Amino acid sequence: MVARIHITLKRGVLDPQGKAIQQALADLGFEGVEDVRVGKYIEVKIDGVSKDMAEQRVRAMCEQLLANPVIEDFRFEIRNV
Repeated sequence: MVARIHITLKRGVLDPQGKAIQQALADLGFEGVEDVRVGKYIEVKIDGVSKDMAEQRVRAMCEQLLANPVIEDFRFEIRNV
């Protein structure tokens, strides 16, 4: 199985990298871009456990290491490969 994890800053948390990208897009002539948020994408391959156990492990990984729960949100999906 593979876990596909998306981590983004919570709404209300300043995203200076997103603002820089938004400004660069405007400078390049891309009009109408109201907001840009930058995040992380992580894939984790997991073997030898059920889908329910994989979901529990990935949630624990995100809560303990991969995401900062104070300023970041995460979501993930588990897929068979």
